[in-house]
Amino acid sequence: MVDTIFSGGPVFTGGAGRARPTAVAVDAGRVVAVGHDEVLDLAGPRTERVDLTGRMLVPGFQDAHVHPVWAGVDMLRCDLSELHTAEQYLERIAAYAREHPDEEWVLGGGWAMTAFPGGAPTAAALDAVVGDRPVFLPNRDVHGAWVSSAALRRAGIDRDTPNPRDGRIERDADGRPTGTLHEGAMRLVADLVPPTTDEQRLAGLLRAQAHLHSLGVTAWQDAIVGDYGDGGNPAAAYRAADEAGLLTARVVGALWWDRDAGLEQVPDLIARREALSTSRFRATSIKVMQDGVAENFTAAMLEPYCDGHGHRTDNSGISFVPVDVLGPAAQQLDAAGFQLHFHAIGDRAVRECLDAVEGALRANGRRDSRHHLAHLQVVHPDDVHRFRELGVVANLQAFWAALEPQMVDLTLPFLGEPRGSWQYPFGDLHRSGATLAMGSDWSVSTADPLAAIHVAVTRQIPEAHREGEPEHPVFLPGQRLDLATALTAYTAGSAHVNRLDDTGTIKVGAPADLVVLDRDPFDGAPEEIADTRVLQTVVDGRRIFAADDA
Repeated sequence: MVDTIFSGGPVFTGGAGRARPTAVAVDAGRVVAVGHDEVLDLAGPRTERVDLTGRMLVPGFQDAHVHPVWAGVDMLRCDLSELHTAEQYLERIAAYAREHPDEEWVLGGGWAMTAFPGGAPTAAALDAVVGDRPVFLPNRDVHGAWVSSAALRRAGIDRDTPNPRDGRIERDADGRPTGTLHEGAMRLVADLVPPTTDEQRLAGLLRAQAHLHSLGVTAWQDAIVGDYGDGGNPAAAYRAADEAGLLTARVVGALWWDRDAGLEQVPDLIARREALSTSRFRATSIKVMQDGVAENFTAAMLEPYCDGHGHRTDNSGISFVPVDVLGPAAQQLDAAGFQLHFHAIGDRAVRECLDAVEGALRANGRRDSRHHLAHLQVVHPDDVHRFRELGVVANLQAFWAALEPQMVDLTLPFLGEPRGSWQYPFGDLHRSGATLAMGSDWSVSTADPLAAIHVAVTRQIPEAHREGEPEHPVFLPGQRLDLATALTAYTAGSAHVNRLDDTGTIKVGAPADLVVLDRDPFDGAPEEIADTRVLQTVVDGRRIFAADDA
């Protein structure tokens, strides 16, 4: 007499077995049977029967690195994330400014660097459509911001303003600011922006949660819970949503490590872990942003960047946290039972983070810490094996591992070889025995797990995401993953990172966090994986999303 039976289609359990069940029974929010026709005998008069008709049932996806509250707030503001060209951006900004005449600032974001020469839009272009209103629009990766002349004036930024230690002001040949601020320079304007209210963040969280559920995401790790950028701290939104019974996802929060402070912040982080945790939100991770991004030359590299013509420059990027602070911080945080969640793009940042974890293991001994490095764009071959040896999870943002305009125009010419061929070494990490997890970094890129899995398997951008670009050749084909490995990384792998050990697989006793796909992606060509859609999303046995044609 169970609540629900899913039957009539293949079940990807996420476990190690090769058997493919065809039926799953759910009762009281948990999986109570996995098998074949014998499961049907558990049905009673009140049992809901879901006929898969050949479609696949999979565990709920888990995003190991995402920014949903900020993404949701941007969806409610001047959202540029679904547009692709400078002309489209300016049209949207102009329309938003007209439709919101009472808003002092024009806020939002989501533009792509590839839409502008050198990845740097200008204040003059904004001034032409908004006049003398201040504008602050972070880009998709939130490592840069597009600002208007009014915003520059309010911040007192002129040709005599020095670059901050952790950022850069884009300038013309005469040294005048042009309207793009990189990394820590964003704070010069962000600190003046009207603060996002708790009510706005709660609305953003609920909007984002609905979007993630529609893509089959049932749990995630919020990669920055703290005061960063103009989005503010999302912690209150999670608490409010959970207390109101509105938080349907399972969420881990990564508390922000203030890179301008030192070890004195550890006691406060311990206190915040206890104060912020609720029934469905646990603040058990620490986010350390060790470097920037390659496209604006702030990712930390072992060797300097090239100038685009193959000549080395004197810039090798920025290590935001000095290694003499990073190492002791890792030791203290590990000893306090925190999980370390590193942002590491460049090969120097990757090595510095691995060294910090190694030092923590030496000081504290091995424990079930599940530290992880996210992004991993450039990994020196000498460091690949260290993930397995140190027990560090490789947290992959697989959608980036393809040839597309940002890679072709703003990355490869400035990395040079052999570094260009060291990018996103998913295959090497997997073959070395590293544990793989996956995340989207939404709103930096799409939140769709199936689009990311498509890229992990094919190393090509799906047609629907090419933004008008033709198909590029396969990017480093030796680093492709097979579909089962990629799917497991986005389910069981991320569940491992999130310490949600009873989720991420379909097994007896597990919470019924399930997703019905519109097909069996193993039956089609790899180039069709991203065409797969989510029809239903179930959390704790309760359907929280259903497509119109479900």
